[in-house]
Amino acid sequence: MNYQSIDSFNDWKKEEQDLFTINIIKGLVMDGVRKANSGHPGGPMSLADFSYILYSEFLVFDSKNPDWQLRDRLVLSAGHTCMLLYTLLYLSDILNMEDLTSFRQIDSRTPGHPEIETPGVDSNAGPLGQGVGMGIGMALAERMLRNSIKNDRSQYTYILVGDGDLQEPITLGAASLAGHWQLSQLIMFYDKNDIQIAGETNRCDSTNYAQLFESMNWDVQEIDGHNHNEIRNAITNAQKTSKPSMIIGNTTMAKGSHSMENKSEAHGAPFTPEEIVMTKKKLGLPENEEFYCPDIVKKHFQRNFSKKIEAANSSSEYNFDFNIDDALKKISDIEFNDEVIATRKAFGMTLDELAKHIPTIVGGSADLDGSNCTTNFANEYGDFSSSNPKGRNIAFGVREFPMGTILNGISLYGGLIPFGGTFLVFSDYMRSAIRLSAIQKLHVIYEFTHDSIFVGEDGPTHQPVEHIMSLRLIPNLMVFRPADAVETQFCFETILENNTNPSTILLTRQKLPLTKLDKNIIKDGVKKGAYVVVNHDNPDTIIFTTGSELSLTLSIVESLNQNIKVVNIPCWEIFDQQSDDYKNEVLTHNCKKRISIEAGTVLGWEKFVGKDGLAIGINEFGFSAPGKDVAEKLNFTKNVITKKIEDYLK
Repeated sequence: MNYQSIDSFNDWKKEEQDLFTINIIKGLVMDGVRKANSGHPGGPMSLADFSYILYSEFLVFDSKNPDWQLRDRLVLSAGHTCMLLYTLLYLSDILNMEDLTSFRQIDSRTPGHPEIETPGVDSNAGPLGQGVGMGIGMALAERMLRNSIKNDRSQYTYILVGDGDLQEPITLGAASLAGHWQLSQLIMFYDKNDIQIAGETNRCDSTNYAQLFESMNWDVQEIDGHNHNEIRNAITNAQKTSKPSMIIGNTTMAKGSHSMENKSEAHGAPFTPEEIVMTKKKLGLPENEEFYCPDIVKKHFQRNFSKKIEAANSSSEYNFDFNIDDALKKISDIEFNDEVIATRKAFGMTLDELAKHIPTIVGGSADLDGSNCTTNFANEYGDFSSSNPKGRNIAFGVREFPMGTILNGISLYGGLIPFGGTFLVFSDYMRSAIRLSAIQKLHVIYEFTHDSIFVGEDGPTHQPVEHIMSLRLIPNLMVFRPADAVETQFCFETILENNTNPSTILLTRQKLPLTKLDKNIIKDGVKKGAYVVVNHDNPDTIIFTTGSELSLTLSIVESLNQNIKVVNIPCWEIFDQQSDDYKNEVLTHNCKKRISIEAGTVLGWEKFVGKDGLAIGINEFGFSAPGKDVAEKLNFTKNVITKKIEDYLK
């Protein structure tokens, strides 16, 4: 059947209607990529059969309300195939033809990789493998929240992956947790076309993924990824199993093309105009017409939409309603009775208090419960597991990067506030996930302890030097570094109030003295990102500092016979958002002598001290020894810093 007989479409056999609709999808994909002169046509063509069956027959969503809470979720982890996703959203009447024709153009709703600003897109994707972790986080959130939903129908999370996704180790780290948790509402389709940008996958991979995923407690099916009955049966079977499901679809790269099947050249470049003409002729499409899609094909694509929505609405009701602002009003100031206390311990105490009033806080540590001070939280609320779905603690194991992607998925699902803890130095392992948190502006909390060379005996591999400033470089990320226990509580509360950004909170292993400042001053200062701790009307010098270095700075200032103003900056990013009047009041621009003190790299502090200022920090790796000895070895002690300041002031 072809476009010339489209007037009799309703008389075609259903199999013919399905195949022609898929050919329409392939034509739109080729035209969109060709018009953009950029993109990936081959993968969408190999993935088209499964995606068509999934969207038109199984996936529950509401095209009139793409953010409907009771919808199934879909993560296109192989984000480079997004022209396929946009075409499906067009056929669903979520996107329009203008969206397809503006693929990869500025300010369009069809960017080069999926972004959640596009209606119908459930997560950003692009960095391969991360979509798997985010999809697992969504399935985890669904299981955790099921008690809050009157739900006789399971909500499913579908993940579409390619060969490159499975080659990224993040996929396997996250998948092992999904199998351990028995997330039965998770269904992953592996578009196994055995082709990637540089050639055939056998150049670099001989893994038996069926055996591998079975060993991780997944249900695995292997099918012909172009056979519609096998696809339907596989999805139906996957919905019945008690395990997460992997459907391995053996497919053909650029399936249906004139001469590009099974060629790596089809992966990441537009087809030539001649190839598109010949392919359209083969597929029964008008050869010289771009973006061809008759309304009758759309109608066929949407044939099951209303009954899927009706079935979901009749069996489910989302009734979870929680106001975090109201809960925060009930939080009392914590009394930290110790004169000296590590901010990591203060975080744990604050977490215990907040979790009592805010049941939406969930999370855990990457096998560092004691070091991150989340043990009490774990003991109080229990580990999440297949037998304890009410557990709020998530035992991630030593999986920092998977932890970050799963936190993102939990936040994307909605209804929960996820946190994850590890050492600051290991933020490197999860940096790409943090970056995706920031791009998507997710309400995710990263707790990073052991925030400086004062970690001590574990040595340079565990002593962060460049990490504080490195995190501050990430747009949209809030980086909090509290100076004492009281400030830690207010930082945590401020993080909870800000639901439009991810946040990191950097905490000490070593004990710190309480600053003894008025709590209202600290609270207000944290909410503004920076505040004056020691003031002078006409200061000779300003010292800027953060975190554990505030107490050090105050002890130094006491020994100097100078009019020194001390400014503490618990969060640079919040301070940048303040009014010019407040920033000018804090910064005192007419004071030319400017100093910064922080136990990390000094690069970046010129923002506050200028090119003629004195930036005191640590620009080399540490040593294995007690923290005080390491500080002495690196000349980061009160006496040495005092001498540097005196020399600078002279």
